[in-house]
Amino acid sequence: MKKEIFTPGRTELAGNHTDHQKGRILASGVDLGLYAKCTTNDEQVIRIHSAGYDPFEVSLKQLEVRPTEFGSSKSLVRGVAAAFSELGLGVGGFDAELRSTLPAGSGLSSSAAFSVMIGRILNELYNDGRINPVVIARAAQMAENRHFGKPCGLMDQLACSLGHTVYVDFKTNEIEPIVADFGSMGLKLCLTDTGGSHAGLDTSYARIPADMVYVANLFDKGVLADVDYEAFKARGYSESDRPIRRAMHFFAENERVPKMRDALKRGDGEAYMRLMNESGRSSEQLLNNIVTSATGDTKLQEGLELSAKLLEGKGAWRVHGGGFAGCVQALMPADYFETYREGMEKTFGAGSCREIRLA
Repeated sequence: MKKEIFTPGRTELAGNHTDHQKGRILASGVDLGLYAKCTTNDEQVIRIHSAGYDPFEVSLKQLEVRPTEFGSSKSLVRGVAAAFSELGLGVGGFDAELRSTLPAGSGLSSSAAFSVMIGRILNELYNDGRINPVVIARAAQMAENRHFGKPCGLMDQLACSLGHTVYVDFKTNEIEPIVADFGSMGLKLCLTDTGGSHAGLDTSYARIPADMVYVANLFDKGVLADVDYEAFKARGYSESDRPIRRAMHFFAENERVPKMRDALKRGDGEAYMRLMNESGRSSEQLLNNIVTSATGDTKLQEGLELSAKLLEGKGAWRVHGGGFAGCVQALMPADYFETYREGMEKTFGAGSCREIRLA
């Protein structure tokens, strides 16, 4: 059997580090992603040939976690196959040729798109395409958590798997498709790759959910979504404590997400940009995921500061995704985009700023 499959990358619109606390998120698939041509084989082996990378294979007879593979594409293949097997879904060998239109450093979640792609291939080749996209997303998340070594939430995988703009409340399991069209509001959305490296940041990322869970545990809860905000405020904690600031960010961001969803649904670009700026400030000032002492990399901070100078009174800007390195997301009137892009690329290089379109 032969199949051709597309899996989009994703952009986070709202809900910065809320998903792993069973909070609310707003995210979307984008028009860039991964393409695969795949064929079944009867060898119990998955072979991956990706343009620009060395080919590799994974035996389906060996699906245990391998710490030596943490952070590798091979671990994601092994992890998704293991998750499918654990869930009682069909698993079998295949050969796949992949190509990507996701630019390096774009912040469009290539690892999630890749793991979801493996799930989609197994779905089409061995499960007659019947698996719910949410199940595929959860299998991809299991692969990233267990086999890849990344303690991520479900937002990235869900957006890639569903492939459109979506509002999700992980506490209530509400999933609402959203019609989002910035173009009809006269706006353009873009990402700027500031050139910072994500190497050596695993501990910094892991501390964010750990800090939030620490606060939740003070109330005998497992995640912050289960903590009553009024009870949290009544304790009178000091904002000088990092876990407390991060909890404050969670509560504020979690309330902001449905407001941003509603602004999108109304086509109210002005309200959306105001809320987007609030989200960005909360990540910078409370979540503190812009600069880390682990690497001392300040490129993301420089990108946010430059965006503030270029967009103050005109548009919105925020950290995109996990933070500490990577991309600045910005939204602005369409006729100002070229001015903004020129200003950003003078600092971060030609091609670093690119428009993105929601799927």
